Parts: sequence; C-alpha cells; structure tokens
Amino acid sequence: MDLRYPIGQFTEPSVIHLDQITHWIKEIEMAPINVRKAVEGLSDTQLDTPYRPDGWTLRQVVHHIPDSHMNSYIRFKWALTEEEPTIRPYFEDRWAELPDSKLAIEVSLNLLDSLHERWAKLLHSLDSAALDRTFIHPESGEVKLSAAIGMYAWHGNHHIAHITSLRKRMGW
Repeated sequence: MDLRYPIGQFTEPSVIHLDQITHWIKEIEMAPINVRKAVEGLSDTQLDTPYRPDGWTLRQVVHHIPDSHMNSYIRFKWALTEEEPTIRPYFEDRWAELPDSKLAIEVSLNLLDSLHERWAKLLHSLDSAALDRTFIHPESGEVKLSAAIGMYAWHGNHHIAHITSLRKRMGW
C-alpha cells in the first residue's frame, strides 16, 4: 500500500454526472462523522504518531482537514459570487506546524461538524449553472465547482484513510 496515498490520487472524471456529484456531496456530509470514528479511542501518544515516515501526526491530519476544507468552502463562495476569482493557495505544510495544530483534536472535530453542515447546505443548493462556475488556482488553473466537490470528497476520505490505515498497521 502507498502510505502517502492509501486510496490513490484523485482523478477527475472526463464527464461528471449529477449522480456522481450527489454521491460526493454525501461523502462531504459524512466526513465529520467518519473522522470522529477514525480517531475514536486514540490516546494522545497515538494521535502524536506520524501516519508514515516523515509524515504528519494523526493530530496534525485531524487539524489539517478543517484548515483545508475552510479554504475550499471560501473558494466555493468566491466562485459563486465573483466571476472566475483567482484564489490564494496556502502552505498547508507550514500551517500544520503552527501551535494550533497541537491542540486537542476535539477543537477541530467540532469545527469540522459546523463547517460541513454549512458547506453541505451550500452544495445541495447548487444547480447546473452554479456547478459550472469556476475559480482560478494559480498553480493548477481553472477549477469547476463540480470537479472541486469530487476533489474535496476524495480529500476527506484520503486523510481518513491515513488514520485508519495506521490504526490497522499498528493494531489499534
């Protein structure tokens, strides 16, 4: 198994159907519950264990998910309210080293609950015209909201798999 990409890398489908978007939105809705299940019962020592050599600790992974998804939520709002806004990328590796990434994970689990409740409400409201709206990522170019939904559904599952695969390897 590839420890860095335990579920593989995200591949955008050439055609994205509404049923696929609906499935992805459900995965985004379920991410907070699935993260909580993945970390349930872990001790601080276990949370401070890297999921792979030279990787983040499970604690950093948990804090990273809402960091990333907050950025995505804001990107969606920009794309829905501005014409092809250019978003600002961020240095996720540097964010993971900031002091708030050492807090108890409950802080980020609660944030993830609230964020995903709002984000799912927004996503469910999108019609086909809204799903076709775009933002510009300075490194990867134009991103359609329909594809971004899939990418962030994958992103949540990707990090949940970091946690669950380490638990399995360690027998936790």
